[in-house]
Amino acid sequence: MPTQTVTVGSAVGLHARPAAIISEKVEELGAEITLAVPGGEPVDAASSLLIMTLGAANGDKVEVTGPDQAAVDAVAALVAQDLDA
Repeated sequence: MPTQTVTVGSAVGLHARPAAIISEKVEELGAEITLAVPGGEPVDAASSLLIMTLGAANGDKVEVTGPDQAAVDAVAALVAQDLDA
């Protein structure tokens, strides 16, 4: 499965607002996407609550994994953005 490692761009990390935006995009894509911190357990990116459990802060690395490269790229682009701006 395609995987991409990206740096969290949101100033507050993957907390409430960024997590909600990412989970909404995953639902829109209809793909089974997971997020994980390197060495950690992957979580379902369709759940904003599970995304927040990663504890990923600004500048942390996150692995985005999914069934196709286009879906992975779309979610990775969101993780890399400052979604609180």
